[in-house]
Amino acid sequence: MNAKVILEKKQLEITIDRLCYELIEKHGDFSNTAIIGLQPRGTFLSKRLYTRINEIVNNKNILYGELDIAFYRDDFRRGSEQITPSEMKIDFTVEDKNIVIVDDVLYTGRTIRAALDALTDFGRPAKVELLVLVDRRYSRHLPIQPDYVGISVDTRANDKVKVEWKENTKQDLVHMITDSK
Repeated sequence: MNAKVILEKKQLEITIDRLCYELIEKHGDFSNTAIIGLQPRGTFLSKRLYTRINEIVNNKNILYGELDIAFYRDDFRRGSEQITPSEMKIDFTVEDKNIVIVDDVLYTGRTIRAALDALTDFGRPAKVELLVLVDRRYSRHLPIQPDYVGISVDTRANDKVKVEWKENTKQDLVHMITDSK
């Protein structure tokens, strides 16, 4: 197994800042836009985006939520392990709002499909966009593409992209682990 660093701490900070400015360019003061992080790993990125956008636009009323998709996944009944869902934290209606779904890595697209299914339980958004930190191109099972991308990487099926956040691993780092076979 070989590990290659894709983004280190400073690069990650710059990338998150760029994504914030892209969102602001598109959504202005976020008066009709909500940021929703996917549980569990997308929430680390979404919280940072939310905090930084608040600092930039000086709007403390930006809608923020966290969505659990555990029971919406198409593979949740395949294993023998008991599923433990995370807490849903959406205390607003998504009806007629612009929604930005946030996740750390886009791979097959199945997580995002599940998120779209789960989101409809909260209403019908005006528009849904996808922001990901890492887009693993050439590996989709579903026709899903991000609107905002931190970095795109070309990977093989047996490669893994791992995002570490200081909130849970004590460091900010994105690396790709390749099987040397």
